[in-house]
Amino acid sequence: MARADARILVLGSLPSQRSIAEQQYYAHPQNAFWRIMGELIGATGGYPDRCAALLEHHIALWDVLKASVRPGSMDADIELGSAQVNDFEVFFIQNPDIGRICFNGRKAAQMFERFAGAAAGARELISLPSTSP
Repeated sequence: MARADARILVLGSLPSQRSIAEQQYYAHPQNAFWRIMGELIGATGGYPDRCAALLEHHIALWDVLKASVRPGSMDADIELGSAQVNDFEVFFIQNPDIGRICFNGRKAAQMFERFAGAAAGARELISLPSTSP
């Protein structure tokens, strides 16, 4: 999820089973992502309203992987041999104003570095604690 004027990209590792089922980023009620975004930028209300708040604040939201085998929803269970990485080169061409990439958890940062680090160029990389319980 991004607008062309996005300046910050928040990257997770891979959507959880719940997020996939509900077609929503960070859908699990125990995940603190939306509570944190509510405090930081006022991303409250229903899912469309929270997403709109991110976009208004020039924040893009995506995952390092578009698909992978992962029994359950734990990042530690991601089978890297089956990982399909999102196309960051195209993404950064389409979103040239992104200057900062924030990783939601260590696993997202590690996978980005392993699979797509060269695409980051001179962008600032910031590893944050995971919002997952």
